[in-house]
Amino acid sequence: MADLIVKATQLGQAAQFDLCGACGPSASRVRDDLGRWIYPAALPDGRTVRLFKVLLTNACERDCAYCANRAGRDSRRTSLTPDELAAVFDELVRRDMATGLFLSSAVCGSVASAMERMITAVEIVRRRYQFKGYVHLKILPGAERAAVERAAQLAQRVSVNLEAPNAGRLARLSKTKDFDRDLLLRMRWAREFMLAQGTARAGQTTQFVVGAAGESDREIIVTTSRLYRELRLARAYFSAFQPVPGTPLEGLPPTPTVREHRLYQCDFLLHSYGFGDEEIVYDAQGNLPLDADPKLVWAQHHPEWFPVDIDRADREALLRVPGIGPRSVARILSVRRQRSLRDLESLRRLGVVVQRAAPFVLLAGRRPAVQLALWPMGGMDGAGTAGSELR
Repeated sequence: MADLIVKATQLGQAAQFDLCGACGPSASRVRDDLGRWIYPAALPDGRTVRLFKVLLTNACERDCAYCANRAGRDSRRTSLTPDELAAVFDELVRRDMATGLFLSSAVCGSVASAMERMITAVEIVRRRYQFKGYVHLKILPGAERAAVERAAQLAQRVSVNLEAPNAGRLARLSKTKDFDRDLLLRMRWAREFMLAQGTARAGQTTQFVVGAAGESDREIIVTTSRLYRELRLARAYFSAFQPVPGTPLEGLPPTPTVREHRLYQCDFLLHSYGFGDEEIVYDAQGNLPLDADPKLVWAQHHPEWFPVDIDRADREALLRVPGIGPRSVARILSVRRQRSLRDLESLRRLGVVVQRAAPFVLLAGRRPAVQLALWPMGGMDGAGTAGSELR
């Protein structure tokens, strides 16, 4: 087992470059010899799972220009067999160190054989070790239809990483992937199987590497919105590009993490606040302003929506107010059935960020008196992570 742990540690380290789920190098993880690549991840039902995130192999024949595991880069390569991976994961589960599995792989040989090994590993985990918990299984670009179907049957969540928002941008990152045929088509298959079989209950996700291909935020948001509409995507994830030595993009400057943060805020507007992608406000280059959250920027560009009467407005109108998120809207709607909300302190107790909301609301039919210095700022909208609530 000791030799397997060494391999698993190396492959867990290699998996940090598959950042889907906000599990990048900066994410918190268990730091000991057996579980250093275990990450806390939020499930759709609100529970947290300790996710063992690992590659089956980091030996890759693909040419992705941003990736540390790309073909031709001087790095140590190793692999686990499906039996070995399953045994390591079972050890982590029995020691109560991991409660879920995130399995991906580089492509060495054919995509079909790589997917077969990944699926076999999960089948062993399920059958031999009787693991009934959470599994997130990556679908590799160009995977066969039968493999996509089996992945959707075995895993609670599946994902296909688009990495770029369209074919033209992806061509700048890889000459071996076809955006429509290898990626989008596989996402459509996964959606088809999940609907027909009622499997992969946590849905499917995708990821974008932000800034690697010169794309604008508008391109990313338009594609993300389309995926929510057409494929009922569960979540989109965004990873700020960081150059890796020994890759073709090593000289490219890193993408500011605040850009990633703004994309997450915008993503919440799309999937939790009822915004359409055409409502998002961009600068002249099609990017989100870095110095203000996108909801506040939208409000400043739409004075006709405001002020919103807290005692009378419906849920849609309340969600448009800066500083008010879905949870605080639910509390407002509940409390105001019994009493009027007459002051900012009442809103603050309901979770509203009052210094943001005050300029845009009416309380008891009047604009509240605002002394912003009296109220703690509470940081940026959201927490800069994939799971935070924008307000």
